[in-house]
Amino acid sequence: MTYLILIIHSILCVALVVLILLHSGKGGVSGIFGGGMSETYSGTSVIEKNLTRVTVAVATAFFITTGLLVFVFPS
Repeated sequence: MTYLILIIHSILCVALVVLILLHSGKGGVSGIFGGGMSETYSGTSVIEKNLTRVTVAVATAFFITTGLLVFVFPS
């Protein structure tokens, strides 16, 4: 069971890094991959809102698996 949670935790870690890098910022990485098109419109686009929701969900799952690994399944 510990290994399963550790594998899920590792996948969430990589996904969280990728999702954070995809967010548009001041000259962020998302402009390199074509995310700069949404900067021409005023306000937040639907894509940015959905990206934020997915990032929050992955971050929440990451914190839950961290808590499980620390408190429920300590080494």
